[in-house]
Amino acid sequence: MKHPLFKSSTLSNAVLLGLAMTLSPSISAQEAASEEAAAVERIEVTGSLGSLPGQGVEAVFGFGKSILETPRSASTISDEMLERFAVTDIDDLVAFSPGTFTQSFFGVAGSLDVRGTPGETYFRGVKRLDNPGNYPTPIGASSRIDIVRGPASPIYGPAKIGGYLNFNPKSARASGGQYLEENEGGFSYTLGSWDKSIMTAEIGGPATLGGKEAGFYLYGEVENSGSYYENSGTDQTVLQGSFNIDVTENLRFEFGGMYHDYDGNQVAGWNRLTQDLIDNGTYITGTAKNIDTDGSGAISHAEYGAVNLAGNGFFYAVPSLFTDADATDLMQLENVGTTTLGRNQVLVAADDVLLNTVQTLYFDAIYYTDNGWEIKNQFFYEDYENLNENAYGFSQFHNSSVIENKLIFSTEYESNSLLAQFQFSPSIRHTNFLHGDDFTYEYFNRRDLTMESTALDRRELATRINDNYDNYDKGNYTDLGIAAMTDLTWDWGLNIVLGLRYDSIDIETTSRGDLLLNKGEILSTSQTVDGTSWNTSISYKTDFGLIPYITLAEQATLVAGQGAEIGYGQLIDDDGNEYNGAFDTSELTEIGIKGSFLDDSLYFALSIYEQERSDFNAQAIVTNATTQNKGTEFELRWVVSDQLVVGAGYTKMKVYNLTAYNDGNGGSLFGFLGAEDLTSLTDPSLVFGGNPIGLTLIPEGASKETARKAGIPENIYTLNATYDFLNGYAASASIVRADETFSSFSQSVKLPSYTLVNAGVTYTTDTWSASLNIKNLTDEEYYRANFPDLFGAQIVLPELPRHYQASIAYKF
Repeated sequence: MKHPLFKSSTLSNAVLLGLAMTLSPSISAQEAASEEAAAVERIEVTGSLGSLPGQGVEAVFGFGKSILETPRSASTISDEMLERFAVTDIDDLVAFSPGTFTQSFFGVAGSLDVRGTPGETYFRGVKRLDNPGNYPTPIGASSRIDIVRGPASPIYGPAKIGGYLNFNPKSARASGGQYLEENEGGFSYTLGSWDKSIMTAEIGGPATLGGKEAGFYLYGEVENSGSYYENSGTDQTVLQGSFNIDVTENLRFEFGGMYHDYDGNQVAGWNRLTQDLIDNGTYITGTAKNIDTDGSGAISHAEYGAVNLAGNGFFYAVPSLFTDADATDLMQLENVGTTTLGRNQVLVAADDVLLNTVQTLYFDAIYYTDNGWEIKNQFFYEDYENLNENAYGFSQFHNSSVIENKLIFSTEYESNSLLAQFQFSPSIRHTNFLHGDDFTYEYFNRRDLTMESTALDRRELATRINDNYDNYDKGNYTDLGIAAMTDLTWDWGLNIVLGLRYDSIDIETTSRGDLLLNKGEILSTSQTVDGTSWNTSISYKTDFGLIPYITLAEQATLVAGQGAEIGYGQLIDDDGNEYNGAFDTSELTEIGIKGSFLDDSLYFALSIYEQERSDFNAQAIVTNATTQNKGTEFELRWVVSDQLVVGAGYTKMKVYNLTAYNDGNGGSLFGFLGAEDLTSLTDPSLVFGGNPIGLTLIPEGASKETARKAGIPENIYTLNATYDFLNGYAASASIVRADETFSSFSQSVKLPSYTLVNAGVTYTTDTWSASLNIKNLTDEEYYRANFPDLFGAQIVLPELPRHYQASIAYKF
């Protein structure tokens, strides 16, 4: 896929041109200003880079407590750190925040994994539509990233157990822009390996609306980049805008939005997975036998259904029982050989697509009463349209939207020794969804990756014929919630945070049986689920800088799919009986200690946690599996001097699949069987034209370690540092060391440990800056597991080799 420089939409070009024209007069005026004025307005990243957790963060409990004071494991990453270390996607965040190692979601960096399970993304403190891998979260377009480990505050509503990332868009700077005396902004251009090409422009400043003091901030980004991986590339446009206006002394409006249009593709990685492929790069070549009997150029569902490509036993509860005799003739490759596979040769066809358009809007009204109350009404709207098509046999689409309105009443009371803060919040959140997916005949191994995709491996896709879906669900759900929280702080050091929430959710869903592969009736059902969430946190601030804490929490969890859908099968079982497969609770126990020393220049946090989902039925293996998570997290940030900033982290994490473990009574997990699972098979080429399926068994009485989720290193060590030479130059580096892990739940293929080193240098003047960053400096060969519970024995993602990106920016 070729991507000519800035082959972008008319809309994105017009917006960036408009921003550039807006910037031009300001640039001219800036260049004509005196040296004294230039010195005042100089933007120079020195000192802490915003790395120390002293700033109030609303994203955890909503009380504006700093990360240091918050009795939860959380991290914040400033825009200065994001720029200095060239953080561009969520996979980079592991170097700066413990507990955030993220597995591959077919190569798309959508939502962050937190504590080993899929997390969620919030926008200015409000939950966004689910995005496990619908589009990459545009980290580069954020002004700050907040990461909260563990379930969300009761104020925020039902949430996943692992945690969440709070996205603060660059346009959030409008909250400061309204006090500027003149405009500020800039533009930048970034290039890099594999035709990377990104242009940004931004401007913010004061304004007057109807005679009222106001502020604004606008940001635009256009990317048109190639990719290391064959048949891949990225075209995307991000537009942001925000506005603040002081209507009266007591009333303020904050409103704006973001538009993100993404055009790319998923990357499944290497197929035909063997240990020899990982260890030596040796790949088994050969072509699958033709089953496109009508010569249409793609294998139809009917053509797949007419043959046996699963083995003579069809289903293998004990994979070791699969022998050479079980391989059917059509499963066996022809013209078999071996080769050394390039890491860029991956399972992507030239016409694979991942298209997503998401629009996000918000309007906040904040009113301060004369008797000490703050009344804040938050309105939030988001919708997305998504199309995902992969020639090997998977397609899906979503067309979903959410609208939320949350009213928060806040006040505080102060006595001689006590500061008591209170919040009360009713809310309503309504989600509409339309989702279809198509996966029954999903064959990863039929294509020889040394060749282009052909009729031997291409499948007819449901999204192209609007038929033969596996699921086609349309519906909505409405969440009525009410929550209350209090933060009690005594001047002698004790702090107690209490929260309680109740949710009632009305769900309606319809399954279009007439559009399914296995045809049926159009079926509709509805259900009302409800539950409570609560939080109790106790901490004590000692005189010598240590703050020990303990948090106990139970959080309601709504189990939605990749397109925010709740399917008919989550409410009605195979026998037609109603059951709850859409709602559950998560439990958290966390003990930790935080500290600030050396005149608040050194911060550390240590936490030990256990969290668990409890309902085996209410799960989605892709987005919200039933797990138990145990671990230890350590984070250190130290501003050694005005020139040197150092950070370090450690994560020890174990995640157990409770569904498979079955309380030690003997369990199993379904999955696609790989060559290394079939231990009685003498030649893997006998099955690579098909797809054996079966179980990984856990014997009765077995240790819980046998139910460990794969793809998650048990130990991860991180170190980062940046040094400012005080002459315009600065250097930075980060190191991530991760343990070996398995690619699949069956533990048949081991992925090696690795050490990832990134480094960069920047040069900054009064208005101009330039940077060069080398990622994977040592050219380490490493891998990331891809859906280890389901597909991990057949596919794996080889990660990027050494590559660079360089940027030049002008700011005023």
